[in-house]
Amino acid sequence: MFSPDRKETPPTRDWRERFAELAAGSRQAPLRDFYARGAPKADTSLSEAPLVALDLETTGLDPKRHGIVSIGMVPFSLQRIRPAQGYYRVIRPRREIDEHSITIHRITHEEVDGAPDLEDIVDGFLEALSGRVAVVHYHAIERRFLYQAFLRRFGEGVLFPLIDTLQIEKRVSQQRTLNPLTWFGRRRVSLRLADARRRYGLPEYSPHHALTDALATAELFQAQVAHHGSPDDQLSQWWL
Repeated sequence: MFSPDRKETPPTRDWRERFAELAAGSRQAPLRDFYARGAPKADTSLSEAPLVALDLETTGLDPKRHGIVSIGMVPFSLQRIRPAQGYYRVIRPRREIDEHSITIHRITHEEVDGAPDLEDIVDGFLEALSGRVAVVHYHAIERRFLYQAFLRRFGEGVLFPLIDTLQIEKRVSQQRTLNPLTWFGRRRVSLRLADARRRYGLPEYSPHHALTDALATAELFQAQVAHHGSPDDQLSQWWL
């Protein structure tokens, strides 16, 4: 049985305790209210956990030099995905959009010029995230970009529990590599979202749209738990 526990990244302590500390120390009302709403308990089973798939499109890969241009979220559980309740916003970054990033996410200068700043939609964004565990594909993007975006606007970065489907896939690949019976003829496994989905027989989606990629991430996590975990696993075994 696959174990989601990560030796190199110890499981975070109870996020409910962490949120209580953050609420007490926050000077900004939106963040203080977000933390005050709390987080799921660490011993909540995956089958009972309130989850939301989260994806960002950005102007580049460096959160200190680049900005967020769109946010997509889809609430789900292991049993059901709710795309009709999804959240999608194009936002105006405080960084210039270059032509290369436009060819990837296809969000143009005209779209972002008329879009709100993250500060203008912060209440709706945090409401969609409240009380849930975010599921992302490569947490270095979502966690770091959102932290820096909030830090620039509010003087405080935002923190929240998340599960990383890329890290899960990396662990699966590493455990297979350690098995001598699988050494011969194996190639390096791609951890890209589309390639990971393909290994589970999931359908192809057009990439680099925040809402579609959030939906794709939700489906991938459901498949990963079905193949490598258990609905009875506790959140503390999976979250970061």
